[in-house]
Amino acid sequence: MLETKPPLSGSAASPSLAAREGEGTGTRPLSGASNPAMFSLQEVHSFYGDSHILHGISLDLPQGQAVGLLGRNGMGKTTLIRTLMGYVPARSGRVFADGRDVTNSAPEHMARLGIGYVPEGRGVFPNLSVRENLLMSARAGLDGSRGWTYERVLETFPRLKERLSNGGDQLSGGEQQMVSIGRALMTNPRLMILDEATEGLAPLVVAEIWRVIAQIRETGISTLIVDRDYKKVLAHTDKAVVMEKGRLALQAESADLQQQPENLSALLGV
Repeated sequence: MLETKPPLSGSAASPSLAAREGEGTGTRPLSGASNPAMFSLQEVHSFYGDSHILHGISLDLPQGQAVGLLGRNGMGKTTLIRTLMGYVPARSGRVFADGRDVTNSAPEHMARLGIGYVPEGRGVFPNLSVRENLLMSARAGLDGSRGWTYERVLETFPRLKERLSNGGDQLSGGEQQMVSIGRALMTNPRLMILDEATEGLAPLVVAEIWRVIAQIRETGISTLIVDRDYKKVLAHTDKAVVMEKGRLALQAESADLQQQPENLSALLGV
């Protein structure tokens, strides 16, 4: 089953979103969880129309940990991310933030809870300059922190200093990815989601992106990383899960998965 991507606005067939911003989000603690994960999904099922994409996904994203999300194309990785973010409604199951039920909350509410999203395809605004693309997202984190400033992003990506007045459509693919990551960092997130952040980039740029991902991890920001280079993913994460046909087929510590090449080969086709 191919994983397709509907428009961000959703569809008329979607169930009502009961946890929209200001309508009771964060009212129910996660039952039995004395120390809940920062974000988690429990038995989540998601559909695109009549196509059943996610089949009972349960996944914890703890504070300060890096998690790898692996799987062949069309296995449901991006749908999982978009369900967590609120772009795709969960037909059943629950999504929690700090033990509070935020299932089907609006994407802007999930962003305010501390998620920085670097989408597949980058999502840079073509009619805005590099400076405008970055500054439009600048805000304090959920705890009031402002560790990631405009100046710090430019120090992290020096190449962008030379492109500040260029429009988003005047950048190379690598430069657009730098803007996308920098823009997410300027929200001072608790969790960074990177969906295929190195796809289609030149080797030198890929190395630069992985360097920044390592730097992000060192600052204590949690990460959820999707990338085709499973070896790099495992080297930059604490644990990883492998998806197959909308289910979690394998999950373990990343160091342990590095010692299971046969299992990974079977599931990833590598």
